Amino acid sequence: MPITLLIGASTNPERYAYKALLKLITNGHQVIAVSPKKGAVLGVIFEELVPPGVDVDTVTLYVNPLNQKKYYEAILKLKPRRVIFNPGTENEEFASLLKANKIAFMEACTLVMLSLGIY
Repeated sequence: MPITLLIGASTNPERYAYKALLKLITNGHQVIAVSPKKGAVLGVIFEELVPPGVDVDTVTLYVNPLNQKKYYEAILKLKPRRVIFNPGTENEEFASLLKANKIAFMEACTLVMLSLGIY
């Protein structure tokens, strides 16, 4: 199963990042969750930094554009197949960097994609 890197993980059940992480896990996806706060959801322990050298298929973002900047370099080095900008995370600057590095990106909702079976 391809690996999804979820940036902005949360242990708060009210947050969309939590709901997406839960749905990814329960649908059998392998997930690496990144958050500056310690936590875990269904056995997935949050990483503080993006782990280098991991074969990531998809990066799904749950942090605002300002907080994304610290992840640019690490994500670009991973060369994922795609990056998903969930609602509220849209970022023209990062999208330009992704395009320049030939990494696909989309403005979409991970939860909706999973619900529709198009993830």
